[in-house]
Amino acid sequence: MTVSDLEAPAGEVVDDIIARAFAEDVGDGDITTLACVSADARISARMRARQPLTLAGVMLAEAAFRALDAKVLITREAEDGESLETGETILKIAGPARAILTAERTALNLVQHLSGIATLVRTYVLAIDGTSAKILDTRKTIPGLRRFGKYACACGGAQNHRMGLYDAVMIKDNHIVAAGSISKAVKQAHDAGHKKVQVECDTPSQVAEALTAGATSLLLDNMTVATLREVVARVDGAVPLEASGGVTLNTVRSIAETGVDFISVGRLTQSAPAVDIGLDFTS
Repeated sequence: MTVSDLEAPAGEVVDDIIARAFAEDVGDGDITTLACVSADARISARMRARQPLTLAGVMLAEAAFRALDAKVLITREAEDGESLETGETILKIAGPARAILTAERTALNLVQHLSGIATLVRTYVLAIDGTSAKILDTRKTIPGLRRFGKYACACGGAQNHRMGLYDAVMIKDNHIVAAGSISKAVKQAHDAGHKKVQVECDTPSQVAEALTAGATSLLLDNMTVATLREVVARVDGAVPLEASGGVTLNTVRSIAETGVDFISVGRLTQSAPAVDIGLDFTS
């Protein structure tokens, strides 16, 4: 599977996260490695999957090792978006032992976290296979890591929703309260020059108001499967429909089978467990 929905983070954004990671972990120096390992020692290692997983973030692992010593040699054996089985190799690494030892935990933390997201996403994507619905990510990401979390979602097969508050209008329940009504909020968004306006709706009556007001897509929040079917039938393809709220692996397929176009799942980036990836030294 290739990642086409969102390009892999690169350049300054990768350099920045690696620098911040080393600043908090290494500080003034890895005193254990400096004390126990000679400067001329060399070592080889393999980064391996220790459970079935979907890979994401391999470029960050590579950047972590290379950031400490340009002489570290890395051979990539797997690509982001690939499904790996237990024991499969992700990276082969060789070079100065100090750099590899010091970078080990930072490299693993990043690829374990992002691969955990991708692996959970792939599970949701497979759960709705055969339906017309698509899985979306959300803004429920760790502050400062959104670009990477959303990239990991793309690696798992999800589509990316808006990156932030700046690139798409989504009128949610609290906006409606603050504006006075759905109709007022939609009108003001259109008056501000925004042609595409998504509205969060909790009930069929709100759906009707949003459509009359000129919403171009609807987020159906915490509706039952029966209500989702009712709304899908009423809207009849007039605007895209996104189901959200409390979606789990136990419910996602029944939601998809209602005919909604998208299903957004906050837990993908909010609470995905890290996967088990290890760095095994061979000499």
